[in-house]
Amino acid sequence: MKMPTPDAAVLQRRAEIIAALRQIVPGEGVIVSETERRVYESDGLTAYRQLPMVVVLPSRVDQVAAVLSYCKEMGVKVVPRGAGTSLSGGALPLADGVLLGMAKFNRILEIDYDNRCVIAQPGVTNLALSQAVEQAGFYYAPDPSSQIACTIGGNVAENSGGVHCLKYGLTTNNILGIEIVTMDGEVIRLGGKHFDAEGYDLLGVMTGSEGLLGVVTEVTVRILPKPTAARAMLIGFAKTEDAGECVAAVIGAGIIPGGMEMMDRPAIHAAEAFVGVGYPLDVEALLIVELDGPPAEIDHLIGKVERIARDHHATAIRISRDDAERLAFWSGRKAAFPAVGRISPDYYCMDGTIPRGRLAQVLSRMRNLSETHGLGVANVFHAGDGNLHPLILYDANKPGEIERAEAFGSDILRLCVEVGGVLTGEHGVGVEKRDLMGTMFDETDLAHQQRLKCAFDPEGLLNPGKVFPQLHRCAELGRLHVHSGRLPFPDLPRF
Repeated sequence: MKMPTPDAAVLQRRAEIIAALRQIVPGEGVIVSETERRVYESDGLTAYRQLPMVVVLPSRVDQVAAVLSYCKEMGVKVVPRGAGTSLSGGALPLADGVLLGMAKFNRILEIDYDNRCVIAQPGVTNLALSQAVEQAGFYYAPDPSSQIACTIGGNVAENSGGVHCLKYGLTTNNILGIEIVTMDGEVIRLGGKHFDAEGYDLLGVMTGSEGLLGVVTEVTVRILPKPTAARAMLIGFAKTEDAGECVAAVIGAGIIPGGMEMMDRPAIHAAEAFVGVGYPLDVEALLIVELDGPPAEIDHLIGKVERIARDHHATAIRISRDDAERLAFWSGRKAAFPAVGRISPDYYCMDGTIPRGRLAQVLSRMRNLSETHGLGVANVFHAGDGNLHPLILYDANKPGEIERAEAFGSDILRLCVEVGGVLTGEHGVGVEKRDLMGTMFDETDLAHQQRLKCAFDPEGLLNPGKVFPQLHRCAELGRLHVHSGRLPFPDLPRF
């Protein structure tokens, strides 16, 4: 009997997997053609692209469980995906893996005002949560810039933030419970409507786990009453360092704004050209500070912030007169990422976090790095909690520029760690920062983290190739000191 060639064997295995998935998810739930799979070849980190072997779009929890159980039995890799807005390559597909899209899980299941929570499927967008409860005077606090598109399941996977997370917390501070499906098809509930769960904090473990431990199929989020009032301030500075020192001084004075964002000159000009809200164009840095609460408290805090700003050489201060103007102030910041597309053919959005007190130093060092790498950078970031989002400007059509942009980004992240910060604030590690994990963690640290993954996914089938710079077999992680060799990942396909 003639044995099939390796290529024929691969095609036969793919055909068998597709047939089995179609039995689990009938109709249009399995995507096979190259043209249709091309939609899923990349997430928000578009520098890396890879066609998945097959895409499956379940609509029920039992289908998710059956897909994962089958894939475990057959040794097939699985990459979970929400809206694909991840900026770290967390949802980058695998050529030999199933891409599990959760877009059909898009319903709000329950709104419970008595317990101040909403139960939603993971494909519900972040903004839709607030829209669903706004008529009753509530909202969901974490508000990523991509909130019109990003989903709550993806927010859980990446522990997403937003401009109002300084005062109200990240995703991990605003979810009460989740339902997940493990790689062996087991459905598990963690937490619920109650404020805190008993036992180990597995809810905290899952939040920010980047799809490596399980697939989220339901989320219970905490909703908050809208503040009585809110006003925003635009504060301009002739020096970026003065703006950074002002941020630290405001927080040091015991003032916790609802939001505190910063943009430098390139970002200011791009945002103003894009939305035309009246940002000052003769400044090097602009702070947007929002204060919320009772009107009397807001008036008092605005006075304090204004005095601190003037002490740090602010050259322009503008205070919103009504809610429409407050929202206009924010519209420029929310649109800053697409606005930068007007001044550069491409940009590489970074994500690192530093101590607030080192902000001025890091911004100065970043300018030096810009000159070293010969690439511009526009800075837009959550200044209040030190979460930087430098946008490195480059042209992918010019040979070598994307490599220089990546090298520039790596140097920024190493700088964040050097000054006492961390590699990521809300975008996750994915493939983007995977090979930089050694700058923060030694081999023993990483081995302990991988032991946790092994407890949930011993075969390493869920989202492999993400987060960890080297893989160790789970059996080898039983020893405290790991001496096993590296299992190399294949080269990442770059567009």
